[in-house]
Amino acid sequence: MNLYIEKKKDVTILYVREERLDAHNSGELKTEMGRLFEGGEKNILVEMKDVRFIDSSGLGALVSGFKNAISHQGNLKLASLQPQVKSMFELTRLHRVFEIFGSSAEALDTF
Repeated sequence: MNLYIEKKKDVTILYVREERLDAHNSGELKTEMGRLFEGGEKNILVEMKDVRFIDSSGLGALVSGFKNAISHQGNLKLASLQPQVKSMFELTRLHRVFEIFGSSAEALDTF
């Protein structure tokens, strides 16, 4: 999986540079988020502007990351969802669970 990590102030931005977040690669995202929280990171922003498709495995990885954030007294937020991906969050009602922002800049102001 093509992931890029950048630190801005007290927020770790995790860029998902894949067109698909599915059963093939979602495990790597889940593992990386877990590693970051275990390593002491408290605030993670998942930047998803490149993701054009997400399936239940991808959603599950993000939910797992969200639960991991809560157990470490941290935050996991999402930014830059493409319309097709955003519709999956709405269909599954996960848009009520996650804080979702139009851009990384917008999300960074909320941590």
